[in-house]
Amino acid sequence: MYILYYLSDAERVCIPKQTDFMLRKIFLLILIFITFTTSAKASITYNPTIKASSPAYVVSGGRFDIRLDGPIGQDSLVFNNIKHPVKEDADGKYIRTRIQNAQEFHFQDPNVRFDSVPPVIPGWMSILPPLLAIGLALIIKEVLISLFLGIYIGSAIIGVYTKGVIGLFTGFFTVLDKYLVEALTDADHVSVILFSVLIGSVVAVISRNGGMQGVVNRIVRFARNRKSGMMTTYLLGIAIFFDDYANTLVVGNTMRPVTDKLRISREKLAYLVDSTAAPVAAIAFVTTWIGAELGYISSGIENINENLPGRIHEGAYSFFVNSLAYSFYPLFTLFFMFFLVRMNRDYGPMRKFEAQAIREGVDGGADNDESTVDLKEFEPVNPSRTKAFNAIIPIFVVVFGTITGLIVTGLHNWGIKLQDAGISTTNGVWSNMHLYPAEPPVSFIQKVGALIGEANSYTALLWSSLSGLFVALVLTVAQRVMKIQQSMETVLAGVKTMIPAVLILVFAWSLAAITKDLHTADFIQSLFGDHFEHVWIVPAITFVLSGAIAFSTGSSWSTMAILYPIMIPTAYTVCLAAGVDPMPIMYNTVASVLAGSVLGDHCSPISDTTILSSLASSCNHINHVRTQMPYALSVGAVALFIGIIPGALGVSSLITLPIGVLICFALVRFVGKPNAS
Repeated sequence: MYILYYLSDAERVCIPKQTDFMLRKIFLLILIFITFTTSAKASITYNPTIKASSPAYVVSGGRFDIRLDGPIGQDSLVFNNIKHPVKEDADGKYIRTRIQNAQEFHFQDPNVRFDSVPPVIPGWMSILPPLLAIGLALIIKEVLISLFLGIYIGSAIIGVYTKGVIGLFTGFFTVLDKYLVEALTDADHVSVILFSVLIGSVVAVISRNGGMQGVVNRIVRFARNRKSGMMTTYLLGIAIFFDDYANTLVVGNTMRPVTDKLRISREKLAYLVDSTAAPVAAIAFVTTWIGAELGYISSGIENINENLPGRIHEGAYSFFVNSLAYSFYPLFTLFFMFFLVRMNRDYGPMRKFEAQAIREGVDGGADNDESTVDLKEFEPVNPSRTKAFNAIIPIFVVVFGTITGLIVTGLHNWGIKLQDAGISTTNGVWSNMHLYPAEPPVSFIQKVGALIGEANSYTALLWSSLSGLFVALVLTVAQRVMKIQQSMETVLAGVKTMIPAVLILVFAWSLAAITKDLHTADFIQSLFGDHFEHVWIVPAITFVLSGAIAFSTGSSWSTMAILYPIMIPTAYTVCLAAGVDPMPIMYNTVASVLAGSVLGDHCSPISDTTILSSLASSCNHINHVRTQMPYALSVGAVALFIGIIPGALGVSSLITLPIGVLICFALVRFVGKPNAS
């Protein structure tokens, strides 16, 4: 009809009536055909415009979801010339994609449109927050300020791209009202904080009630000559596994008079104290370290589950346990020290100090004793009442309670899984675990691993640490070692010792949240390329980088706080791009962050435990660093080239660990030279 209306009057007059009638019929048929085909097409696909909405901002190279609102009759959409499957979750349908620049916002289907195109943050900006945190930590040696500024830079970047210049100011407050608050309101984070302060309180109570000193006194009696004296120091360092500070201060101060008498140099004592403190505390199952480690690992796992394809179902504690097979530096260090002591050999500067101590004796004069550290939290209230069971029983409760808690929560969660799969648990959860349809655990070892993987480690640690503290307080008050008021003051003193660590944890969680929001792992993975196949290099780089950061900052904890949330997702994305099973590389990467942190801590002259080891042993600090560094670097090289790299290439730890131990033995046997007895 429109065509007829647009004809002029003169033209219409010239058309014969029959022709005009024919044209009307043809036009009517065309209208009917168009109407029919349009309605038929709508019934097959869709006609209305589909509304597409994206996040408030996107990061170039980072994955993000585009939500789709409207009837969608197809299972895929072409966005930026790439076909994406349409997925569905509780919030509706969406596609997951990524862009490379601000111009790449178009759907092939014209019916799918954006309300507004989000701002695009360049991918390289995503690495500024962690780089700034690392750089400032290296320069100003202040971890908290460095972490805070790293969080602020990330918050400011997001603020500027979403709000304009005012984002520079709002980003400052966002650090507090968003990132720090969210870090403190997360249930798992609160559990880690509570466990950390509880275990710190346990250490303080068993130190003040004389229990720890009682353990020391029982072990010291075995030190009769140089070799047995060093071996006693070594075993005592391993026995006090639950806290590196307690280990350093108690063993150093207690063994110093004994080792002086046996003509063991202060440098050797400081090395034995320092090198059994962090390695043992780092890999033991229940320590003041474990809460922080689980928190850092959990941040990395959350980053993967929320932002990357696939999902990690394994818990943080199970991740930690599985990573122990790749913890080469701490394990090799303990074996290396055993060989040094057992064969009474040394090399490098240490041998000169040992020879001098054997020849001239140890100078225990005032100059050295001035540096002795005696923290009140670790001094027995009554040195004449030191009973070992006051420490052994609470620690046993913590260890046994953790194992029990893991079993109880693991069985509970497995029972829910079996019931959801329609499997009866009448005969017990353990006996029916092998019936689970998806990857059922069959052997005993598989069942134990699956049980720990499903356990709630945070709940287990909270139960055990609270029980251990309760038992320690009951023993202390019942024996009248301390009154209730004094005992509670000791508990608070233990809490105070953990405050710096808790603050680092909270800031580290916030930095991890920033790197998650800015898709830092995606950008780092893009540097390797989509077809990067040499995934073995990721754990190696992680080990070297963490060692360098720990050496420069003097802090294992701050190094772990910075690298864990970044390197875990990076290892995952690199493995996915290369088509490799990510779990072994991720376990290796987790262990490499920890191992590199301990190595850097051992070599650093500004490390807190290195300084405390020097002070507690009354050893010249520079001499301690000079004598310990060759040993640490030797073991570090063995860990890297015999353990980490072969492990990343697929060589079993059952092979790399024995070979590494043999090489450590060979270093001591053929490089070291015997000392006089």
